[in-house]
Amino acid sequence: MPADFSRETLAITEGRWPLAGVDEVGRGPLAGPVVVAAVILDPARVPDGLDDSKKLAAPIREELFGEIMERALAVTVASATAIEIDSVNIRQATLLAMRRAVAGLPLAPLHVLVDGNDPPSLACGCEAIIEGDGAIASIAAASIVAKVTRDRMMARLCRHYPAYGFSDHAGYATPRHRRAIADHGPCPEHRYSFAPVKGVWFR
Repeated sequence: MPADFSRETLAITEGRWPLAGVDEVGRGPLAGPVVVAAVILDPARVPDGLDDSKKLAAPIREELFGEIMERALAVTVASATAIEIDSVNIRQATLLAMRRAVAGLPLAPLHVLVDGNDPPSLACGCEAIIEGDGAIASIAAASIVAKVTRDRMMARLCRHYPAYGFSDHAGYATPRHRRAIADHGPCPEHRYSFAPVKGVWFR
């Protein structure tokens, strides 16, 4: 069942609006940034079919991405680079990117719902919802925006570093990607604190 807008409707009735949904993409890959989106949907123009981005085929994600960008009251995307991930660890880098995304919203939220179980420290109210990207429309929208944005970023990186095939696997540890690292060594976009890069290669 697609995500719905009931949690946001409750926030409106309780005086906790605007409410932003937040989700990240890219915690696990060996390369590229972790990307976070924050979305405040327009209650009168919620796109149909919002769901966890991982459950959606790429063409559907792209279509919903366009609808979200056109209809939402506010959307921001932020990231933490591979260097930042190596410097502070993936958890802290993800929380940093979440804070950046929320801070960048042109419409300041009174409450934030984050997918998962590890919310960032924010000036406004913030709540983590496990599997929220498949249940809550705002989080689902954020997951779609983050996924499409990061996939596009990795496709651009693939043009600069074609040997690794980033456009095919988005930096995840596929056999092809592992072979490319073994054959060519890591590029500047790799996370040197992640295996199989860790302990073998250094910045």
